[in-house]
Amino acid sequence: MLTHANTSELNDCYDILDSGREFQKEQGFVQWDDEYPTLDLVKEDIEKQIGYVLKIDGKIAAYMAITFDIEPAYNEIEGAWRKNEKYCVVHRMAIHSDFRNKGLTTKIFNLVEELCKQKDVYYIRIDTDFPNKRMQHVFIKNGFKECGVINFKGPKKAYDKILEKKQQ
Repeated sequence: MLTHANTSELNDCYDILDSGREFQKEQGFVQWDDEYPTLDLVKEDIEKQIGYVLKIDGKIAAYMAITFDIEPAYNEIEGAWRKNEKYCVVHRMAIHSDFRNKGLTTKIFNLVEELCKQKDVYYIRIDTDFPNKRMQHVFIKNGFKECGVINFKGPKKAYDKILEKKQQ
C-alpha cells in the first residue's frame, strides 16, 4: 500500500532519491542533478501530502511524488495528450537499491492506479529524460503510451495512460 510520507521519513526519502541519482549516473546519464530533486523539495512534497512511500517489511522501498494538480510543464506538448481531463502525475519516483530489479515498478503503478480510482481520476501523465531508457521501458511495460515531448528543465519524453473506469 502506498502511504503518505511523514516528516520523520524525510531523510530516508531523500536518500532514496539521491541513490536514484547515482543509479542514473551508473547507467550513463544525468536526469537528476544536484539542484533537482533537493531535500527541500522532498520536505515540501511531504508537507503538501504528495510525497508517498511504499514500505516492504517496515522498510521504505520506494519514494515518489503523486499529485492530482495541473502540471504546468504539461500545458504545452510537442505531440498530443490522448485525453483532456483531470489527471494524476507521478514525479520523482525512485526505488531503494535493496529493492531494485524485483518488479516493484509494476506494483507501484498498480497502487498508483488504485489511488487514482479512489479519487475518481482515470488518467495518468508522466515523463522522463530521453536517455532514461530503463524508465521508458517501465512505462511501456505498464501500459503507458508515448505522447510527445514536454519541456521541464529540458525536453522530456511524455507518456500517458488511460485507466478503465469502475463499472457502475
